[in-house]
Amino acid sequence: MINGIPTLEDLGDVAGKRVLVRTDFNVPLSHEGAATVIADDFRIRAALPTIQWLIEHGAHVVCASHLGRPKGEPDPAYSMDPVRVRLAELAPGVELMENLRFNAGETKNDAAFVDELIAGVDLYVNDAFGASHRAHASIVGPPRTLPSAMGRLLEKEVDVLLGLRDRPKRPFVAVLGGAKISDKLGVVEALLDIVDSLVIGGAMCFTFFAAQGKRIGDSLFEPDQVETCARILDASGTKIHLPEDLVGVDADGNFATWGTNLPDGAKGFDIGPGSAAAFSDVIMDARMVFWNGPMGMFEDDRFAAGTRTVAQAMADTKAFTVVGGGDSAAALAQFRLDDDVDHVSTGGGASLELLELGDLPGLAALRGASNAN
Repeated sequence: MINGIPTLEDLGDVAGKRVLVRTDFNVPLSHEGAATVIADDFRIRAALPTIQWLIEHGAHVVCASHLGRPKGEPDPAYSMDPVRVRLAELAPGVELMENLRFNAGETKNDAAFVDELIAGVDLYVNDAFGASHRAHASIVGPPRTLPSAMGRLLEKEVDVLLGLRDRPKRPFVAVLGGAKISDKLGVVEALLDIVDSLVIGGAMCFTFFAAQGKRIGDSLFEPDQVETCARILDASGTKIHLPEDLVGVDADGNFATWGTNLPDGAKGFDIGPGSAAAFSDVIMDARMVFWNGPMGMFEDDRFAAGTRTVAQAMADTKAFTVVGGGDSAAALAQFRLDDDVDHVSTGGGASLELLELGDLPGLAALRGASNAN
């Protein structure tokens, strides 16, 4: 048991038992002609240590996952069939239920749907870190009545991320990017109490610039968060590092670079080379780094340099490095640097919530399971 949460060993003898494993097989899909195929099977492979442990100890494994955002009813576009094919190749004999979100009871945490999920099941394992910040039926329902545990993936995520929060090596640096400060406001305020430096890039930097009275042209920002950003800047002292130069397009749509004041009609889409170098220096001097969110619109080659430079620094630093899933993980994969960081989380939103609050609904449910008391 770790932090009051049962592990696989706490389930006792699983031989002959039917075990429901909540996995996060919400994988990216692509289309090749009429066929739908998996673009990246990382999340399926990440669940294999748990699945294989259960099989080796004689259990019959039934996996359950969501895929995409169907609206509470069957939708062929989000069928688990492509996942089922790949899972059968990696772990023969393992069952996979149909998409959990084909039933509206999943997101509503409906008791009747929980009963349907656990019918004929002896034990429950949550290995879906990326969904454990949701109080959904398949996450919080089964532990109410079944002996339950966290799987190897969830165990690792909790150990690494709570280690950042509770046992940081210093200097501890957090790098945050992405579009909206409102999406990360809670974690920004929580991290300021923990980190030595907070690096901010992506479009969210423009709301901070607006709070400083700088001109941001037509760049994306959140007017309703300007006052909050001003308060954060006042309270943070020298902890926050904002870009010193920016890249984007001018009012005529031409590629351009500026300092931190943009002309009318200009739009910023990436941090500039000076900022990228400065941010890299902060990362290289750290002993522990957490990164969540790209520095710019890295999907466009014109605006990928900032994110690429930060990703390379994450790969090169001697610090313990953690990437918080989502677009940051996608950027690492695009630049082929995902094998050069210490931990790539399978959950962007879940990693942020765990860092902010120190707990998740899925973890709390496991602590409350009958075998945890």
